[in-house]
Amino acid sequence: MSRVIEHLADLTGFRDRDVLDVSLVGALMDLLRADGVGIYRVVGDGDRRYWLTRACLQRGDSTARADPLWAEAGSLPLLEAFPNRLACLQGGEAFELPGPPSVAFFPMATEWQAVGVLEIVATEPLTAEDLRLVGSILRIYRNFQGLLDYSERDTLTGLLNRKTFDESFLRVSAQEPSPSSRADTLAGDELRRPAPGGALWLAVIDIDHFKRVNDAFGHLIGDEVLLLLSRLMRSSFRFHDHLYRFGGEEFVVLMRCGDTVAALTALERLRCNVAGYRFPQVEHITVSIGFTAMRPGDTPTGAFERADKALYHVKQNGRNQVADHGQLVAAGHLVESEHDSDVELF
Repeated sequence: MSRVIEHLADLTGFRDRDVLDVSLVGALMDLLRADGVGIYRVVGDGDRRYWLTRACLQRGDSTARADPLWAEAGSLPLLEAFPNRLACLQGGEAFELPGPPSVAFFPMATEWQAVGVLEIVATEPLTAEDLRLVGSILRIYRNFQGLLDYSERDTLTGLLNRKTFDESFLRVSAQEPSPSSRADTLAGDELRRPAPGGALWLAVIDIDHFKRVNDAFGHLIGDEVLLLLSRLMRSSFRFHDHLYRFGGEEFVVLMRCGDTVAALTALERLRCNVAGYRFPQVEHITVSIGFTAMRPGDTPTGAFERADKALYHVKQNGRNQVADHGQLVAAGHLVESEHDSDVELF
């Protein structure tokens, strides 16, 4: 019993989802003396959904393995590639395939839906007591995930909230060693994750004339517009892009793209999707977007202010556009101080 309590303390000791998943697979490996434990999340939309390895540990491994945070969907296996996992996900119930080795599958769900599968490989089938133990630990895991969601997500839209931005910004912008030498240490647990490619970009998105929506239709309709916009953002960006609601009608995207053209294309896709969408009662709205490339040593405030300056330029020049801070500086529309990166509008 003391080992179980120790593992539960580790499981809930850090407000970090990577640590949580690594702690879970490590705890189950130890408590069940399993040969392997993996957590596989579902990502993607519609018919193109994939398995993302969140944490996988096998006997003899010194560190857990995971897919890169910025993995392209096409590099991941489709759900259909692992039919037993898919059956567990769709059926919503645990089952075990006899071995050797024996493989047990457990659905991992939020309050509303199944979002992944826990897979346990063992030489011997799990006992009834083992199954109860796994079920109990998964309930604790789910409850703790719910607490993290409550503290990290905007209650209306479900997007990440403002207070999570600085931490995740610093985390994804940190310099990373080469894939062959990288080992992320997460509060005492280790996770092998290949280094990502591409540059980081930050975009600030603002709904044009949103006050008019609230004044003309009321705040309930205004909230519905915000909710629908958040859904359009999810469908317009990739599963690994970080989407935030900063408050009011202001949203932020943190994404990794190969170059300016790719970043502009992604943001233009959102702008067009919003402009072409019919919102109940309101009919049509538009958004203005400013974005910037992340720089070495950037602070969250510095990057945000550059994107916000580009957004302000769009607001002053017709709205319903996307503008890159770097291109505005190059074109002479913005002036950037060489010493402190302060930007002034002409």
